[in-house]
Amino acid sequence: MYSHNLDPVLLDFGFIAIRWYSLAYVFGIILGWWLGKKILNHISKKIDLKFDLKDFDDLITYIIISLIIGGRLGYVIFYNIEYYISNPFDVFKIWEGGMSFHGALIGIVLGTYLFSRKKDVPVFFLLDIVACASPIGIFLGRIANFINGELIGKATTVSWSVIFPFIDLVPRHPSQLYEALLEGLVLFLILNLVIFKQKYIMGTCSYLFLVFYGIFRIISEFYREPDAHIGYLFDLFSMGTILSFLMILAGLLVKKISIKKMKINKTFFKNSKILSVDNFFKNVLYDKKYGYYNSKIPFGEKGDFITSPKISDLFSEIIAI
Repeated sequence: MYSHNLDPVLLDFGFIAIRWYSLAYVFGIILGWWLGKKILNHISKKIDLKFDLKDFDDLITYIIISLIIGGRLGYVIFYNIEYYISNPFDVFKIWEGGMSFHGALIGIVLGTYLFSRKKDVPVFFLLDIVACASPIGIFLGRIANFINGELIGKATTVSWSVIFPFIDLVPRHPSQLYEALLEGLVLFLILNLVIFKQKYIMGTCSYLFLVFYGIFRIISEFYREPDAHIGYLFDLFSMGTILSFLMILAGLLVKKISIKKMKINKTFFKNSKILSVDNFFKNVLYDKKYGYYNSKIPFGEKGDFITSPKISDLFSEIIAI
């Protein structure tokens, strides 16, 4: 049993204080940035997709802004909407605490999508990189939650229980550390083993992140106290559990989309012993169910040129056969 006596403030200069939670954000972003570039270089060797490392630096700016806005609005909407309707200006008081992981996730996905449209690169290519780097920040964030003595666990008698004396004298599960282990370390190992050791398939790490994080978060919620002002919805589920279940469903949907994008009408090719180039491209491009132009405007219809990313998209479908 351990009695929590950690100070959330690392250094206090009077006019400004350096907090562990702030450092978790800073180092999570810096280390994620570094790993993201490593992953980008690794993937670039396997697929013909041109993406400048300098553009990745710009993506980090999008992610930081999206994370802060999404995390704050997620907390406001998911966890305390009634209070903020009555006190709308408090929405901007981020320094008082109140950030939602699920809100930050939505913000990052939207920010990455907007960036991908701007740079004309596949959104799942970027989200795969973000997914593999994110567990670093999650791990550091959960450690900071433990140092702050927030998001406490349920009462327990296990030998590794922790007492948070500024809350009560009840031994509790160190649920923050459970989350750091599962959502941070274990998730990091799974995703990076896939991205570095397996054949790269665009979208795989994105849906694996959603599914595994959702599972790990639901497991952790069993040992974590629900938010005091919300409690259990339907007397069964915490808000975190419900949002994580939706994450799992979203992950399965992303998997379905990824698989569909890889498919070509293989029946046609299996039934054709000799296939002319004309018929080959006709089915690759114009097949009503799986063809490339089923979701794209044909090259040249708007007077545009065939760019390198478009050629890459096209031939990735051909190779998938």
